[in-house]
Amino acid sequence: MKIFIFIICFFIFFSIFSQDTRPIRDDIGYCWQPDQFNRLIKFLKPNERGQFNHLKLIAGISPHDDYLYAAQVYYPLFKNINTKEVIIFGVTHSTVRKKIGNPQNKLIFDDFRFWSGPEHKVQISPLREFLKKKMTGKYFLTSNLAHLLEHSIEATIPFLQHFNPGIKITPIMVTGMPFEEMEKISDEISQFISIYIRQNHLHLGRDIFFLISSDANHYGQDFNNTCFGQDARAHQLATAQDIKIARTYLSGHISKAKIKGLTRSLWGKTYQDYNNTLWCGKYSLPFGMMTILKVVENIHRKGILRGKIFCYSDTYSNGVLPIKKTGCGITAPFSLKHWVGYFSAGFFLNKN
Repeated sequence: MKIFIFIICFFIFFSIFSQDTRPIRDDIGYCWQPDQFNRLIKFLKPNERGQFNHLKLIAGISPHDDYLYAAQVYYPLFKNINTKEVIIFGVTHSTVRKKIGNPQNKLIFDDFRFWSGPEHKVQISPLREFLKKKMTGKYFLTSNLAHLLEHSIEATIPFLQHFNPGIKITPIMVTGMPFEEMEKISDEISQFISIYIRQNHLHLGRDIFFLISSDANHYGQDFNNTCFGQDARAHQLATAQDIKIARTYLSGHISKAKIKGLTRSLWGKTYQDYNNTLWCGKYSLPFGMMTILKVVENIHRKGILRGKIFCYSDTYSNGVLPIKKTGCGITAPFSLKHWVGYFSAGFFLNKN
């Protein structure tokens, strides 16, 4: 019996580490067939909330909730991304952390040669291996299993590939870490990203783009997060808090002080706590923003990074999109006792 179990485990792990292409994790919440995804885009285009056109973005924040809930929040960001490669900072969700030993103070890379996409396989940028060779070993680990279990990065792939068919990606999962560690690791990775940009004569936004994956508050008894109660007023207070955090710390002139303020608004007494809000991007957001800000300072010493919030919504307020035959479903219900907030934001450079 023990030998049988060993053989099964061996084949499971062998299949994970020998795979050439990262397979699809979530085939319910996201859309992976080209014709179905095109149907979704055709619905979104005339129903866009607000008009955000011709923005020269260098970075963005995307949700990763189900498309039938959040596609209208994804859309205004991704239609403004026009680049050759993108660095994606993803979440390491609690379910993934438990299965990989809950690593702390590290970034997580993968070894896949490609990722799955609706149209065709998505190539990995040479930047990933460049970073592995250059970065201090204690600051990262490589785990195909972690990336196979995590869905926050793959959520962005269909939208990225639709608007940028030849896109290459550098997927990076961010684990839990205090602000001081974020400072150290973002210092190092931003230096090497800047070197890569200079060596390859790349331009921010046009050739290389930064993307952070994050949903906002997870509210209700299922999340053990009911600080305002569980009625309509509680929903109003909690969503207003989400919007205030996003507008205060992720719009206008972006600075280190703002990013540190973001951590105070999301964390409790320590980086492992929560401060009346359960954002799953509590690590990917501040780490990604610090890295982006430092790259901007390295490449454009007199440039000012500015942010703009595109859309905010939540699963309870708008429910499911009225569209059929997209191949999408929903992975969780919505009610006043269970809802998730999400938003999209774009960042651009003001040159002095």
